[in-house]
Amino acid sequence: MKQVDAVILAGGKGSRIKSYIGNNPKPLIKLGNRSFLEYLINNICKYNIRKIYILAGYKGIKIYKKFNNKIINFVKIKCIIEKKPLGTGGCLHLIKNKISNKFLVFNGDSIFDININDFTKVRMNKNNIILALTKNTNYSSNAKLSNLYITKEKRVEFKENSGIMNGGVYFFNKTIFKNIKNKNISLEDDIIEKAIRNHQVKGFYSDNFFLDIGTKKNLLLAKKKIPSYFYRPAIFLDRDGTINEDKGYVHKINDFILKKKIKKALEFFSQNNFYLFIVTNQAGIGHGFYKIKDFIKLHEFIKYNFIKKNIYINEVKFCPYHPKAKIKRFRRRSSFRKPNNSMINEILRDWDVNIKRSLMIGDKKIDQQCAQRSKLKFIYYSKNIFSEVRKKIKIH
Repeated sequence: MKQVDAVILAGGKGSRIKSYIGNNPKPLIKLGNRSFLEYLINNICKYNIRKIYILAGYKGIKIYKKFNNKIINFVKIKCIIEKKPLGTGGCLHLIKNKISNKFLVFNGDSIFDININDFTKVRMNKNNIILALTKNTNYSSNAKLSNLYITKEKRVEFKENSGIMNGGVYFFNKTIFKNIKNKNISLEDDIIEKAIRNHQVKGFYSDNFFLDIGTKKNLLLAKKKIPSYFYRPAIFLDRDGTINEDKGYVHKINDFILKKKIKKALEFFSQNNFYLFIVTNQAGIGHGFYKIKDFIKLHEFIKYNFIKKNIYINEVKFCPYHPKAKIKRFRRRSSFRKPNNSMINEILRDWDVNIKRSLMIGDKKIDQQCAQRSKLKFIYYSKNIFSEVRKKIKIH
């Protein structure tokens, strides 16, 4: 998957669940420890996304204050607030001159956990729209883009009682903007439905987890199911000496060489719904050997190449500080520098991690000490890393 932009449609008022959202916009409704929008963004940012545009409407300033200019897993987030209601279609006009040539769009009130890497591989012609489809199990009131099916040619057509509906994830070419004006229009009713009838929509079906929060019934279900679904074990990884050969202050792509056996382990954990987090001391930044932008460039390369192998890194934490750093602004003691554990604490704050089934892998004593402070199981990297990890957390 080449790097593309993503858009989250977060402008709805949530009229049907008004009594549950109070004075907040619908996407900020709390589900357990975090908002719906946090779950959605965290799930998107493991893919090769350049930038996320959140298009906000009702009470949009609250979304803006929470997310604008935030960076998650090297994905930059920009929030744009409608000056007047433009609907789910018209609001896209606001990013017409900002967006990548191909881009993803996500409904801001549903989560469909499809593999975006596979989704974007569906062959797209100039005027095509790619639409993610799911089984309609409990959405009898959903009249928008229901009763759909996919032909042998991958085209989406209407078919009565098909039991298949729109999953709220779309892949567009910028040619879509010829149909989008700066006025209040619906993406589903005014653009996609017409495109289906003109045979311009291809489909990608998945029976993966899907849930929206648009009705009282679904919201109450989401409050239970979404936190439970995203409560997962995690593998916390040191980088140099664990993921790659430690050549000393690795910051160039040509010097990044994967350790033997680690790829197999990482593939296994991604396929079995483990979060993967990298926590790495990067004193080389503080010592002036390389810059933060060099670190980011390398990790965007790592992320892209791991995704091609179906390995998904959920977040990377790094500490550029050192008490003897050459660069003054990085010269200090920091609770983020291992063996301290503030990097891990930040991850535990932002993600629903099953700490009892999680562990840390490293190659130094400071990694072990960091794990101990976080009450994590720990193992040292070795050539038998895959079997050792499986035994440690009792995976069969």
